[in-house]
Order: sequence, then structure tokens, then C-alpha cells
Amino acid sequence: MHRSPHALDFFKAREQFLAGADTPSDYLERCIATIESRDRDVHAFVTLGLENARRAADLATSRYRAGTPLSPVDGMPIGVKDIMDTADLPTQMGNPIYKGWRPRWDAACVHALRSGGAIVVGKTVTTAFAGGATNETRNPLDVTRTPGGSSSGSAAAVGAGMVPAALGTQTQGSTLRPAGFCGAFGFKPTHAALTMQGIHPITVTHDHLGVIAGSLEDLWSVASRVAMASGGTPGSAGLHGAGETLPPPRRPRKLVVMHTEAWNTEVDERTRASFDTLCSALRSRGVEVISSRDDANFASFEDAFFGPFAERSVDISAYEMKWPYEQYLATHPDLLEARQKQRLARAAEMTPAIYAERLAEKAAMKERAKQAMADADAILTLSSSGPAPVGHANTGSRTYLLFASFLHLPAFSLPLLESQGMPVGAQLIGHAGRDGDLCSAARWIAEAMS
Repeated sequence: MHRSPHALDFFKAREQFLAGADTPSDYLERCIATIESRDRDVHAFVTLGLENARRAADLATSRYRAGTPLSPVDGMPIGVKDIMDTADLPTQMGNPIYKGWRPRWDAACVHALRSGGAIVVGKTVTTAFAGGATNETRNPLDVTRTPGGSSSGSAAAVGAGMVPAALGTQTQGSTLRPAGFCGAFGFKPTHAALTMQGIHPITVTHDHLGVIAGSLEDLWSVASRVAMASGGTPGSAGLHGAGETLPPPRRPRKLVVMHTEAWNTEVDERTRASFDTLCSALRSRGVEVISSRDDANFASFEDAFFGPFAERSVDISAYEMKWPYEQYLATHPDLLEARQKQRLARAAEMTPAIYAERLAEKAAMKERAKQAMADADAILTLSSSGPAPVGHANTGSRTYLLFASFLHLPAFSLPLLESQGMPVGAQLIGHAGRDGDLCSAARWIAEAMS
């Protein structure tokens, strides 16, 4: 296990609350002290709401003393990515277009957590509209490195021990990659399993609500609270396995290892060695671990995905960005980043017929994924092509994240690998709509490797 040494375990603190040995108010003050001592260097938060947070902590303390906590997240300090609406704090999208903007309501996920007693400490830094190139946040384990993005502040806040958990989003790799870079657990559910209402969109087809946390228990508590209180995106069945306790550990029978071509072009030698050691350790514990290249059906499917399909899937994102980004371009062209302008130019060349073709191709590829994965419990791969890069000019490669995002599959990033003295996430990808089963496998692997 290569979890950040600063990461918090709220589920353990909650046992102390219930026993009367600690309180949510005292726990919050310790988190605030960490923010005050570390955020001047890390820059995880763009806005803090400490007055309201302290009031919420006092109420949680009273409930625990009375033996009536609202939920497993009651009293949990959390960070909220600054593309999610909060009624009591500005929501500024990482872009000057929204400087000082205050919505009237909470996003559905924020409302769900607050109704369960969770404490919003503040808004975490995001790249512009969760799709920009970089921002001011630094990696809490080495401030010369990127924390990843776009959920930069959420991952950094968790990795620094400022909060036990934070909300992120993922369109391509924006939850799992920063979680891995900052030594935290990350979760991207099956597409639409957690509601996106009240969150600024990039592309409805690929946007996911995600969670970053210092422990698997806290991660699942947050995701489950959102699922049980607000559900999934309308039309979705919601999060499979959601509940007040972590699903029991279950040893996976068979894992397919997916290296991809990036293994030889992007991945450094020490990351490869760490990943190989993990695979060997799993085999020694009775798990069948096979290479995707040794399964002709899976290899053919993998090649098809990482061929033209992955690039054509970006057409879907571009087309769905037309609202509201075309309006931003018309009114504030100097405030959109080059990448966003490029996507809009790409969308301008598409027709509804081309968009329909891309959607049909995606539906066919999702069916191929279901068939190729039928005999395996999950796919094991990397969450990134190595540790967080030195410098802040970009937030890292997305190569290993596109698969689960574009095919709508649930995925965890587990802090099990190491390279250059920094954590690297191991990504576990499961079957669509079976998030709870994947969590059971992730729990077993994390416990076996600890």
C-alpha cells in the first residue's frame, strides 16, 4: 500500500464519536488546522466556508452525543469541486466568466451529503470548466509536481489530510488520475449511477460524478449517501451495492491485465516493475491473472477500442459541448482555453448524422466490452502512465483512463503502486451496473496488499 501518509480515515474517527471519545467539532478543527498550515503551498481550496462548517459540526456533535447520527457521513468534512453548485459559497468553474457567481441551490450531490450531516468545508480548485490544461494546485506529496486534474484541489486536499473525502468529476480521467497521483482512493461509478444535477457539464455522454477519499470505507460512504439520497442521473437505476456499510471483501477469481501500447511508450521502468509485483502478489494469493493479449477475443476488442474509436469518441464530447460553450465563445472568447476552442471547432464540422453514427459505434463497443469481459471479474491496469509529472504545465496522460470513461464502466484507483518515491494508482475496472461487486473485489485486493 502506498497511500498518502497524511490521508485521513473518517470511519475510524466516527467510532470515537459514537464512543464519546472525540467529536465532529474537534475533528473539524484539526482539519482546519491542516488547511491553515498546508494550503498556502498546496492551494487545494479556492473558497472556504468555515463559519457554516463550524455550525454544522456543532450540530453533528449534538447528534452524536444524543446517539442519533443521521448517516455514516454525519460530521464528515468534505471538499466540493468548484463546478458543483453550493448555495452558501461561490461556484466559479475555474474560469473568470463565473468569478463571484453564487447559485441559489446546492447541486443534488451536495444536498444529499448535507442532508446526511456531511460538512462542506469549501470549494476545491478545478481546471477551467473541468477541462482546462492546468491550475494553481500543487501535489501535496511533492509540490514540484502536478496533482493531476481536473479534480486537482479535491485530490490534493485528501492527499494532504485537509479533509477525509472530496467530490470530483471525470469525463476522461479527472477523478482517478489525481487520486492516484496524490496517494488516495478514487472511484468513478458506472455512468449515470450518481446524479450530475447541478454540476456544470462538459458532455452528458461522458461526464461522471466521482469520489476521492483517504479510505475505501469513506469513499463508499460518500458515494452511497449520494446514491441513496439523490439517486443517479434521471433515467438511471442508480449505484449498485449502495449501503451504509462497505460491501464485504471478495477475492476476484480472474483478472485481465491490460497494458495497452502505452506500456512501452509512456510507462517508466519503475512503474512497470511495481505493477508486475502487484500482479505476482495477486497470483500468489490464488487469483488468476492473465494478459489481455493471451485472450484473442479480448485482444481484438482492446485493439478496436484503442484504434480510431477512442479518438472518434472525442467527437461525441465536442458535439455535446456546444451548449453552453458556444455562448461562452461568443461573449468571452479570450477566457476560453485553446483546448475548449478546438473542441468547438471540431463540433462545428459535425452534423447530427455524424453524431448519431458516433453514438451507434459507442453502443456497439459497449456490447463488445460486455462480451469480452464475460469470463473475468475485472480488468486490472494502471490509473496513470507513471507518477505525477514534475512541473505544472499539464495534468498528466489520460491514456489509461479513457477505457472505463468512454465505455461507462465502473472503476477504482487503488494506491498500491510506487515509482520515484511517489504513489501510482492501480486501476480496477468492472462490469457496467455492478459497482458493488467491483467494490468487494477492490476491498479484497486492498486488504490483501496492505
